Amino acid sequence: MTNFKRTLLIAALLTPGLSMAVTASNTFQVTATVISSCTVSGTTLNFGNTIDSLATPTPVDATSTLTVTCSNTTPYTVALNAGTNAGGASNFSTRKMKSGSNTLSYQLYTDTGRSTVWGDGTASSSTSAGTGTGSAQTLSIYGRLPSIANAVPGAYTDTVTVTVTY
Repeated sequence: MTNFKRTLLIAALLTPGLSMAVTASNTFQVTATVISSCTVSGTTLNFGNTIDSLATPTPVDATSTLTVTCSNTTPYTVALNAGTNAGGASNFSTRKMKSGSNTLSYQLYTDTGRSTVWGDGTASSSTSAGTGTGSAQTLSIYGRLPSIANAVPGAYTDTVTVTVTY
């Protein structure tokens, strides 16, 4: 070792505050858990506000929409119950609207031809299925009043529960 290097080494050892840089490193995890989620909303299915039971041919059809938003790639199924006036959540053949004690039968379908009853997948009913995109997806509900003969005048209503399973 040369005298210069020895002198520099001794100076470094004897000089306070003069140090050689030492480093240490390690790693850490970064995590996030994104969960599947869905929301649903619907518009009123309105068969009309001025249905004349003597002049209106039957059946009377109407359409409304459900808007389902599910996280991207999330598979989902949409079920409808039979409504509050059917006498049970799965009594799809007896869906009824009420005006006081008077009733008016109706049905909900998954298709434009009104051949597949929309229910909960039991009792001869179907559901509607899809896969989420992260954006709103629109599903049509096809309604039908099969007959309004002998209907008592009044404002008829029912409430149907929508269930999205994902």
